[in-house]
Amino acid sequence: MPEPFRGAYTVLVTPFTADCAAVDLAALERLVAFQLQQGIDGLIPLGSTGEFLSVSRDERTAIVETVVRAAAARVPVLIGTGAEDTREAVSMSREAEVLGADGVMVIPPFYSVPTEDELYVHYKTIADAIGIPVMVYNNPATANVDLTPPVLARLSTIEGCRYVKESTLDVTRVRDIIAACGERMAVFAGVLGYESAWLGAIGWVAVCSNVAPLLSGDMFRAAAAGDRVTALALYRRLAPLLPWVGGPRYVSGTKAAFQIMGMDMGPPRPPRLPLPQADWPALAAVLRGL
Repeated sequence: MPEPFRGAYTVLVTPFTADCAAVDLAALERLVAFQLQQGIDGLIPLGSTGEFLSVSRDERTAIVETVVRAAAARVPVLIGTGAEDTREAVSMSREAEVLGADGVMVIPPFYSVPTEDELYVHYKTIADAIGIPVMVYNNPATANVDLTPPVLARLSTIEGCRYVKESTLDVTRVRDIIAACGERMAVFAGVLGYESAWLGAIGWVAVCSNVAPLLSGDMFRAAAAGDRVTALALYRRLAPLLPWVGGPRYVSGTKAAFQIMGMDMGPPRPPRLPLPQADWPALAAVLRGL
């Protein structure tokens, strides 16, 4: 797909069978079809919302093949290829490219707490091994390392590291990343899609767009175009959903929402637990209000 990547991208859930024994590839195809029919701008399987640490290597391959085939080059597909071992991240990134992905999204090693020099070598090794763009993924709450604007400025000098998914709750990071990196690295919001658009983010990697792709995409595109009246009205419609698909229930809440909508994506894999049934009526009321 041609660059630059921009707009609302859904970080897809991974559908599982009812017993969690296997990936439900047929449900994944239906999810991609739903996203495309609703006008989403891009797809990212195997991110945090896709429970990437809870699938086997063979399952990963099947997920990538399914999403790339179902998307059929109609929107960009970026694959989450983060790993603790740089060699594994390279291997998965190469596989993603061979299977037809348009880019990769790479969270830093999330246990070793790498230094800035180690981060640079990690990302440069990955970028040098492939011919598709790297979206650096900053999520310090889960990765135990914060890719601050000065660190990103250094990473942006790596050819191929052309995007960052910024997932702190500090919207001023968007401003500071753009100031530090200039045109070398474009910013995708990871959480604050509405707010980040006003400060120059060109994209939003969203969880809520799993269940509300049309509303999420329309909201971000209006904000990015500077249409405050339209964007704010859409954001206010979307806002009640955000607590249900964020925080500790970002997977369980999203999968419960799909089941309420009649699009069963199966339960989360352990140790994640399904959303308690007592919470379903409140979530169903939110979905009716979208």
